[in-house]
Order: sequence, then C-alpha cells, then structure tokens
Amino acid sequence: MSKTVVHLLRHGEVHNPTGVLYGRLPNFRLSETGKRQALTVAEHLSDRDITHVVASPLQRAQETAAPIAGSHRLEIATDDRLIESANVFEGQKVSVGDGALRSPRNWPHLRNPFTPSWGEPYLEIAHRMLGAVHRAREAADGHEAVCVSHQLPVWTIRRYLEGKRLWHHPARRECSLASLTSLVFDDEQLVEIRYSEPAGSSDPRKTGA
Repeated sequence: MSKTVVHLLRHGEVHNPTGVLYGRLPNFRLSETGKRQALTVAEHLSDRDITHVVASPLQRAQETAAPIAGSHRLEIATDDRLIESANVFEGQKVSVGDGALRSPRNWPHLRNPFTPSWGEPYLEIAHRMLGAVHRAREAADGHEAVCVSHQLPVWTIRRYLEGKRLWHHPARRECSLASLTSLVFDDEQLVEIRYSEPAGSSDPRKTGA
C-alpha cells in the first residue's frame, strides 16, 4: 500500500489597496505579509517528502508556491483546475451594505445562494478540484504534493470529501491565509483530512480569495 499526502495550500495575503473582489483578475500579487506567509509555510514544509508542487495559474498562487518549490529544488507545475472560482462581481467591492451589493441591477445575481447564482456552481468547483487532487496524488505517488489554490475551491473540495452540503456561510470557512488542508491517501483511498495554520489564523470575511 502506497501512502501519499496532497497538501492543499491557500495562497498568502494579497496586495489589494482598493478592497475589490479580485477573483480571476490578473496582476494581483502577494503583499509583503503574504510573502512572509509563503516563506513561513515553505520553512514548515522544508523537511517533508515533497516531490511535486503545482499551483493555480494566478499570480498570487504562483508566488506562494515559489519558496516551497525552491526549497525542494522542484519546478512549479500549473493546473488550471486549481484556479479561483468565477464570480460576476470581480473588480467590485462586495462588503455587506457596500458597493455592488447595494445596486438593484445586481440583485438578480443574489437570488440563489445554494448554487450559487453569482458564480461558478459549487459542484463544478468540487469536481475540477477533485481532478487536480488526483493528478497531484498520481504525480507524487508514495510521497507528498503541494497544490496551491484559493479559499473557496479548497473549502469546497474539503466539504465535498467530507460528505457535507456544499453551500455554506463564508464566515465559517476553516481556510485561513497560507493554511494547509492535507489529504492523506492509502493508494487511491482517502483515509484522513488534516488542517493546519503554519502562518497563523485569519478572518475569512476580511482576507479576500
């Protein structure tokens, strides 16, 4: 029996001075705090048997992956399935009572939070993330892999694997910046899910995607 661990790593803090929902928009890089978080996670994983590092194509994910790949002398692979979820409010402010959510023209997008109606369906997120996880598991068979992704995709695949409903309250996500959701496999069978915060905790309501 082969034991493989796939670590789902949420990227570090992003430089976002205007406070918009950046989603899949290009050129959103790590802040100085985010860079320190990435280095902290790399140090935390420095003695692990990591043989594969893969990231979302977005800049913040690639930058978070870089110190981990560097410390293990690996190239960063890119998997589009790890990307942030699509969202119609990209580029807008979406805090409750502020910005886009106050505009009546946007209210139709809020009609069904269970799908959700404002973006990529939860089930589609879960399915693409599952494909990325198993690709990483195969690439690191018998060792460990790191997949750098984003808050909602990581939280969605975790709930899917735990057999929980996919719709949820965003404030209740257990997925801090630069946190690790580690999936332990015996051969192809998932046997354990672990969660850790090597860079400390953060409020999911205030830290973007």
